[in-house]
Amino acid sequence: MSPAEARLKEVPSNMTEAEWQQRVNLAACYRLVALYGWDDLVDTHISARVPGPDHHFLINPYGLMFDEITASSLVKVDLHGNQLSESEYSINPAGFTIHSAIHEVREDAICALHLHTLDGTAVSSSAEGLLPLNQTAQLVTHDLAYHDYEGIALDHDERPRLQQDLGDHNHMLLRNHGTLTVGRSVASAFERMYHLERACSMQVRTRALGTPVYPVDDVAIDKNTELLSNRDRAELRATNLVWPPLLRKLDRELPGYRS
Repeated sequence: MSPAEARLKEVPSNMTEAEWQQRVNLAACYRLVALYGWDDLVDTHISARVPGPDHHFLINPYGLMFDEITASSLVKVDLHGNQLSESEYSINPAGFTIHSAIHEVREDAICALHLHTLDGTAVSSSAEGLLPLNQTAQLVTHDLAYHDYEGIALDHDERPRLQQDLGDHNHMLLRNHGTLTVGRSVASAFERMYHLERACSMQVRTRALGTPVYPVDDVAIDKNTELLSNRDRAELRATNLVWPPLLRKLDRELPGYRS
């Protein structure tokens, strides 16, 4: 854990220090999503597993805007949907379907982040999907899965299909729906979403030009795929290089998430 992640306020008496640290980082992620303009009223969701053997995870209270979420307001649930922490709010049932599916089978997916942005949803609705048109897209396309739309995710029977489609990938386009990333930490899930969203926006803008796309050489794509496939290196970058300045930015522009 990075020094910035460890700089947390006093731990409440009803939880472990590890859970409180996870709450602070997840609350920060919600507020960063709001700060970057990726939120969708009270919809979409981000989850993080509570450290420990029980596969409990934290998710947003359904009814708060992302820029309102704090460490203490996050709701802890188990894989059966039981709320394990007190809250005046319930959780988004579609969010539970998606996130419980991931946390049930992916031990390495500590955090899962799902959005409905304009460009992400546009590309997810395009038959061609996300293409390796540029360097940013190639941060994603070597590790990208797709899941077909089955309606609002209220049916728990969808979970096995979502699990199978995600496999061991860390980026996913939910067809006709939005974007999803996972990571070993909140930091890496957020950084992956940052690149996925930018890649989608770049593709939308490139297509809007209406001119032929200059092709990327296959050798360059293969070179980048080999370089970017090191997940340990990606995790170190996210937690030690990217996340600390993001928290500083948040402390300047949208503080209060640590409460």
